[in-house]
Amino acid sequence: MTLFHIFLVAVVQGITEFLPISSSGHLILLPGLTGMQDQGQVIDVAVHVGTLFAVILYFWADVRVALVGLPRLLTGRADTPGARLAFLLLVATIPAVIFGLILKLTGLNDAMRGITVIGWTMLLFGLLLYWADQTGATEKTDADWGLGDAIRMGLWQAVALIPGTSRSGITITAARMLGYARHDAAKIAMLMSIPVIIASGTLLGIEVAATANARAARDGAIAAVFAFVAALLALSLMMRLLRAVSFTPYVIYRVILGGILLWIGYR
Repeated sequence: MTLFHIFLVAVVQGITEFLPISSSGHLILLPGLTGMQDQGQVIDVAVHVGTLFAVILYFWADVRVALVGLPRLLTGRADTPGARLAFLLLVATIPAVIFGLILKLTGLNDAMRGITVIGWTMLLFGLLLYWADQTGATEKTDADWGLGDAIRMGLWQAVALIPGTSRSGITITAARMLGYARHDAAKIAMLMSIPVIIASGTLLGIEVAATANARAARDGAIAAVFAFVAALLALSLMMRLLRAVSFTPYVIYRVILGGILLWIGYR
């Protein structure tokens, strides 16, 4: 891969991973729209690692609390703030892991990578985000996150395995439906992304470990750095803007892109 190709894939992944516009949808579309070859699984793993470090760094205070509480959770107790947070993140991750295994074993994950599927999910879930954001209450904060909401948001997160849905977008939508304020909804959604990215990155890493070589490792390292920087900048900007701006700009982008993709797909 050329340096420009690596840079393009990493930046697209980094920017779209945490914005509610679907990173998987953009990465699937990238080869078809640019004529470039598919980036391959090594780069996929690398950009996931880059975005993972970005979200961990940005939310380090909360991540540290969960890590401190994890040993206590492993003893079967969730009676401290850290253990409780770790438990809720684990619960919210289970549906996506189960659904992901089902899609992989049945081969449905490849069948859903078409341009029309991405077009419809971009459009419909974008409109759902708009509805939830405009009608949802704002009385809850991240401190109110409990078991029931973790289960509900985890089930919605599993839907994001359909390309074009957007993991961050659908979990933010669920949080807004449940009454969380915009900034708090995004914060919970970002924290939920950490174990999911770890799970998917580990699975991909196992698959490519046997075929990786020195050149692939070098390209992956470069991609991870680019993705890290792009993701950190995009995440920082979104979280700051959410204190004054709604999710409407992302919805407009999704609707326009979804409409274009459907027009192309049905032609």
